[in-house]
Amino acid sequence: MAKKGYWIVCYQSVSDESVLPNYAKAAKPAIEAAGGRALVAGKPAKAHEAGKPDQRTVVIEFESVEKAIATYESDGYKAALKVLGNAATRDFRIVEGV
Repeated sequence: MAKKGYWIVCYQSVSDESVLPNYAKAAKPAIEAAGGRALVAGKPAKAHEAGKPDQRTVVIEFESVEKAIATYESDGYKAALKVLGNAATRDFRIVEGV
């Protein structure tokens, strides 16, 4: 069985909060079409070590790392990234589950 794939996204800075709902609205169909499921979305309840208490974090689960990569590279998600533009600086990682 293939291991699950995860998008792990930490928003390092957001210069225009008003863009985020439009980005989410554009990204959701591309993510859901690939079977992606949001597990985490929000700011930390508590930050430790180098964690930042105001840093929004998102975790999306896919059935495989290949699906996670393909979704990021899909036309639908590329369109969502255009909506996001330069409104946020993110640390975006695609990680294979254990």
